Amino acid sequence: MVKYKTAEYATDLDTVFASLSDPIRRDILKRVSHQHLTVSEVAHPYDISLAAVSKHLSVLEKAALITKRKQGKQHFVELSPQALREAMKYILYYRAYWESQLDALENYLAKEES
Repeated sequence: MVKYKTAEYATDLDTVFASLSDPIRRDILKRVSHQHLTVSEVAHPYDISLAAVSKHLSVLEKAALITKRKQGKQHFVELSPQALREAMKYILYYRAYWESQLDALENYLAKEES
């Protein structure tokens, strides 16, 4: 069982979950999980400015969900999965609780129907 104690850890998770709240950022993560993309390639499918895409990338980078690296004149974006792993640990910690709550509700409803 994973325990969450520190305020710093909670702040990191807050940043990760906040960054995942935007559909464009979630889509960017999905796309860079398959391959490393240049910033221009990341921006291509969206009907927003390059500056807006850069802001989305900054949010993802601050949450440690992506990394950017420079190769020549191009900047590449790649997934940095550690922050997602930590968010998944947090979710799994509460999954057992919610499953037991839902099982109890199911049992209660089954008894009420009888």
